[in-house]
Amino acid sequence: MAGNSDGWTMDGDFVLELVEAGGWLMLPIIACSIVALAIIVERIWSLQVRKVLPRNLVAQVWRWEKINQLNDQHLQELQSSSPLGSILAAGILNRNESRDVMKDSIEDTGRHVVHELERYLNSLGTIAAITPLLGLLGTVIGMIKVFATITTQGVGNPGALAGGISEALLTTAAGMSVAIPRLMFYRYFRGRVRMLVVRIEQEALRMVEVMHGERQGKRRGQALIYRLTIRKNLR
Repeated sequence: MAGNSDGWTMDGDFVLELVEAGGWLMLPIIACSIVALAIIVERIWSLQVRKVLPRNLVAQVWRWEKINQLNDQHLQELQSSSPLGSILAAGILNRNESRDVMKDSIEDTGRHVVHELERYLNSLGTIAAITPLLGLLGTVIGMIKVFATITTQGVGNPGALAGGISEALLTTAAGMSVAIPRLMFYRYFRGRVRMLVVRIEQEALRMVEVMHGERQGKRRGQALIYRLTIRKNLR
């Protein structure tokens, strides 16, 4: 593509010239942009609903329980399958305990799962916060250069002032360009994690209610059989 009268072209050389004109602060801004992009791609992949909350996982656990196949092998598979699976496995390991003990074990594991779901989000938020400040710092440095040039050469040479002005504007624009989309993704991921945590809690509580309801049903049935047996013997 043809460039303008200054010889700038809309290709790699043009981008390199912009980076050079923006000064050394363009380097940390670019580094923050690359790191943030890697975090965004990784979180988009990791926070998929099908990876965090596999469909019909609680139903599968219930089927294993009904046919007495909820053994150590299935528990290991469940624990390594997904964040929801690790929480369900923690509850199942205490399925013979009281409802409160089972819920406590789920909550303990849930805190670790939430920490994993929020992984790198603080870093992404930090990048979104510091890149405008880096741009502002570039603005300050550029204006300092402008006033230093005015002090030594006066205001009669616009070309001498252009370097500091361009540095001030480019670093500000670069910092804002990095920060705005990263802040949007940070807010999006925070909301997505909250949604996933709520759904995990719902699935875990459903499993607790199902298992303890079944166990209570078995106990009531056994008690009924026992009472009937006693009555029969008394006759």
